[in-house]
Amino acid sequence: MTDRPGFQRAYSAQHKAQRANDLMEAARTLATREGVRGVTLTAIAQHAGVHVSAVRRYYASREEILLTLAEEGYEDWSQAVAAHLAGRTGLASADLAGILVATLVERPLLCDLFTHVTLSLEREVTYERVRAFKRTAVHAVGVVTEAVAEAGALGRASSGELVTATIALTAPLWQAGHPGENLTRLYREEPGMAHVGIDFEPTLTRLLTALCDGLTGKESPLEAADREV
Repeated sequence: MTDRPGFQRAYSAQHKAQRANDLMEAARTLATREGVRGVTLTAIAQHAGVHVSAVRRYYASREEILLTLAEEGYEDWSQAVAAHLAGRTGLASADLAGILVATLVERPLLCDLFTHVTLSLEREVTYERVRAFKRTAVHAVGVVTEAVAEAGALGRASSGELVTATIALTAPLWQAGHPGENLTRLYREEPGMAHVGIDFEPTLTRLLTALCDGLTGKESPLEAADREV
């Protein structure tokens, strides 16, 4: 495609920063609307009204763009969980699980990205870029872990396991709970097949509640002492 009428190249640092933000916003809109799998550099360029070559001046690949969205998503989610749990103590497993899941339901793009981060995005960028992403993700997980440990009945080690499991379970359950067009049609036309479908929020909440209960029952003396400090 050619650049849209009236398009102006970004020369100043301010204009370049704005162009990069515009491209990221285009990717965010497309990924939210059509799913991460449907996002291409060409689609991003078309949505932003520029030639695809202009995208490559700012980002090396679609994977780099999507990994940046995942990075932002991790930070946003961690802040939301910390805000919801701030000042709360002694939360029951079901309440804790409910908050973790509710904050994820509010962030469908992050739920979708969880699948693609480990499947492809981390594998298709430079060492420097994946290193920066991992630092952000690890910090975000640490924030959520600390908030969970302070608000619930788990020590920090078990809280970390719960948060890791939350992310790991969200990825496949989100995909299963949001089937593509053909599966949606199949479930509609053959109701007997619909039992294999998954209702994401209640399913993940039940699993995390059970896991939290199990981790609480298996908490080590060291973790109990750590929680009491």
